[in-house]
Amino acid sequence: MVHVLSSRTLLRPTDPDRSRAFYGGTLGLAVHREFGTGPERGTVYFLGGGFLEVSGRSDRPPAPGLCLWLQVADVAAAHEELRSRGATVLREPRREPWGLVEMWISDPDGVRIVLVEIPGDHPLRYRPGI
Repeated sequence: MVHVLSSRTLLRPTDPDRSRAFYGGTLGLAVHREFGTGPERGTVYFLGGGFLEVSGRSDRPPAPGLCLWLQVADVAAAHEELRSRGATVLREPRREPWGLVEMWISDPDGVRIVLVEIPGDHPLRYRPGI
């Protein structure tokens, strides 16, 4: 068995400065660390229990199936804030049949990001008898 000590998602954007402006500015992620110099320098952002590294450059957008799942305390508040910052909202917040409140946005390269609120009565948060 591999003992994983830490992990991060690596994102190679087509325009690193534009992606850093989105993740650090529009989305407002806190910087964990930065490394290197120049336009392809690396920036690692906190993602709750994980990290997102935006570094290097790619000729093509990231894999079309790549999605980021970000849990937030209040999806409605996140929706208003992100919309006011110019984020591309793909889908307004709504409660899904499985009980989570979700909204979808995309980054400048089209990477889909779901923001999820776990209601207080959802099994992920509440377990009777435990």
